[in-house]
Amino acid sequence: MSKLLIVDDEVDIREFAKNFFRKRNIDVLTASGGKEAIGIIEKEKPDLVLLDVRMEEMTGLEVLRDLRAKSNSVKVIMVTGVENGESIKEANDLGVLGYVHKPLVLEELEKVVLAELKR
Repeated sequence: MSKLLIVDDEVDIREFAKNFFRKRNIDVLTASGGKEAIGIIEKEKPDLVLLDVRMEEMTGLEVLRDLRAKSNSVKVIMVTGVENGESIKEANDLGVLGYVHKPLVLEELEKVVLAELKR
């Protein structure tokens, strides 16, 4: 069974996406912030991470930088409500697979996630 980690500081988004993907037979883990996410990634080794860009304690880019500095090549899709060219370029340079925009469109999210988990 594929393992997906959803990292978002908004509990409604985490729970909604978790329930959505569990119904598709995906093992879903959640984290409310960057430090928690890093610990889960190191311990659980998810197949894919949906990583929110804007979070309180640690931004998605900071999480991504930390993972790559540790040579962790986990597959990451960024989730964002804000377009920032500089952040997008840095995330791309750090090897993200793509972006999903908020508000989340379930059909788009499902298509992107299932395509990456099948690779």
